[in-house]
Parts: sequence; C-alpha cells; structure tokens
Amino acid sequence: MSRDMRFLMVSLFAWGIGEGMFFLFAPNYLEELGASPLLIGTVLGIFGVMVTLPHIPAGYIADKFGRRPLMRFAWLSGMVAAWVMALGGSLPVFVTGFFLYGLTALVSAPLSSYVTAARGKMTVGRALTFTSGIYNLGMVLGPITGGWVGDRLGLRSIFFFSGVLFVISSAVLFLLRPQPTDEHEPGASSRDLFGNYRYQGFLALSLAVTFAIYLPQPLTSVFLVGERGLTYSRIGLLGTFGGLGNSLLTIGLGSLRSARNGYILAQAAAGLFPLLIWKGSSLPVYALGYFMLGGFRATRSLATAQVRSLIRASQMGLAYGITETVNSLPTILAPPLAGFLYTRDPAMIYPLALGCAAAAVVLSALFAPHPAPESQPATVLAD
Repeated sequence: MSRDMRFLMVSLFAWGIGEGMFFLFAPNYLEELGASPLLIGTVLGIFGVMVTLPHIPAGYIADKFGRRPLMRFAWLSGMVAAWVMALGGSLPVFVTGFFLYGLTALVSAPLSSYVTAARGKMTVGRALTFTSGIYNLGMVLGPITGGWVGDRLGLRSIFFFSGVLFVISSAVLFLLRPQPTDEHEPGASSRDLFGNYRYQGFLALSLAVTFAIYLPQPLTSVFLVGERGLTYSRIGLLGTFGGLGNSLLTIGLGSLRSARNGYILAQAAAGLFPLLIWKGSSLPVYALGYFMLGGFRATRSLATAQVRSLIRASQMGLAYGITETVNSLPTILAPPLAGFLYTRDPAMIYPLALGCAAAAVVLSALFAPHPAPESQPATVLAD
C-alpha cells in the first residue's frame, strides 16, 4: 500500500469517527430543536438535494484538473459545517450547517477516482470497498461514543467533538500528493456516456436499488426512541453495530471475485433491516438489523466498481459523479415520504421497504452487468 493510501486510511478513519458521532443523532437533535417528524423528513430531503447536486460537476472537474484539490475542499467544508452545527444553538443555524455538510458529498467521485488510480495490485472493487471499510471502522466507534456523550452532556455537545476530529482528519488529508490526470482517449467525450446504454441501464437499476434500501432509514432513530423507548446511548450502540456491519460487509463482499455477486448479496443483507426493526422487540434484534444495514454502503461501493468496467478511463471522474448523483436521488425522495408515512403510522414504512428491497434483489439478479476484465492499470506514486 502506497504512502498516500496509508495517509488516506488514517484520515478516513478519523472522519468516520467524527461523522459517526453526530449523523445518527441529527434527526433527534432536530426534534430537540423543535422540528416535527414531517419537518425532519423535509430537512433530510433537502439535505439529500445538497448531497446530490455536486457529484457531476465534481467528477468533471476531477477529470480535468485533478482530484486532490476537490478532496481538500470537501474536507475543509465538512470541518466548517461541523463547527457551525456545534456553535449554532437554534434550528435555522443548525440546519444551515447541516446543509453545508451535505455539500461535502462532492468528494465521492474524486475520492473514488483517487483510490482507483492509486490501488496498486488490488482490483477496483477491492480497493473501493477496503477504503470504505476503513472509514466504517471509524463509524463503529462514533455512534456509541456520540450516544454516551449525548446522554451525559446533551446532543449539542456531540458536534463539538466531531469538529475536533474533523480538524485532525483534514490535517492528515493535506499530506496526500497529487495525481496526474488521465489523458484524453481518441474518440472519447463526456457525451459518449449518454449514448452508453449498458451504463445508462445500470444507472436505472442502481437508482431503484438505492431507493429501496434507503427508504426505511431516515426516521428509524426517531421511531426507536419514540415508539420503542430506546435511550440515546442505546441508539448509539445500534449505530456502532451499523458501523461494524458497514465495515465487515463492505470489506468482505468487496473481496469476492465478482463485484456483481457482492452487489446482490449486499442488497439481500440490507433488505433484512426493515424486517428486523419492524418485527423486533429487543435490543439484540435491532442490533442485528443495523449490522445487516451495512450492506447498504457496500452496494454504493460495489455499484461504482461495476461502473468502471462500463466506461473509459478518461471518463472515470464524470461517470463516478453521475453514478453518485443517481444514487443520491433517494436521499431527496425517501425522507419526505418517510416523514409523511410516519405521521400516518410510525411502523408503516417498514413492510413497504421490505417489499421494495425484495424486488430490488430480483431486478439485480436479472439485470446487473456480468463481470468484465478490468482495463485500467493503477497509477502508483512512489513512496
């Protein structure tokens, strides 16, 4: 593993702890600041817009001008956002910082491109899932720490701890060296992507899969506190199991020879989450549900890995950006729907999500692209 990959792993691990500390509790803090379930769903939906908007331009810019500048910008933006959320004690200020944090999603395509180019002898799927797995190891520690802090010091204090961790993560990230941009290939242009029907078909499938798996997630922490009586510490413990599932399932399924098979298995695992939350009545069952939800993050990495075999190397950043944009659309559409259903019946979302997840697995088994040889050699910078 190269020097830059080692620094990136450390930075992602620290960021994972920081994000894990606060993100699970954001709906609860919004409720504490006076937001209704419908308003929480609306805020999360707008957050989804902020997550979705930057992917395509970020991928295009990464192809043209390099990946490291965008990665640095995203890290600094997230650090600032955390301190805005921490220092603002009102709903409008917190929401402003929360939306700013959503813009850090622009890092997804440049980061995936950076890892793809620096992966060494690893396959694309292995490199992307391993990177995601290290980040999620941090997410194992974050939620349980955040829950402990929230119960003793209040939810607002969580954001101060996250802000400190983001400062550390950003300092390490700035040690990464730049990578050369990929040379333009004859006959290749960004417009080719819109005529690439295999790629377009996979985008449609990926959108359906991501929506099905994301649908039950936005208000589950509110459901477990309000309807099942769990404390913030127990919610944090569940988040830790979720982070553990994210890490182990992402790394494990990413180690399979076929990204396609891992993609389908990841969906099947995540599809158990709504069933276990809906029918469960004890902490161990909820913990298993959160662990299996780790398949959701694995599907994101494995979807990106499959995209690489469908496009040209010089289109990598833009293609990854479009893919992330499509996969972020459910974060816009699902939360308001979840909020609306919650006001009707807090448990209604779970059987609906279970059916959607089952349909997604069937569609993927029928239409996900079959494995193809990797054509992009890794760019490894000297240590």
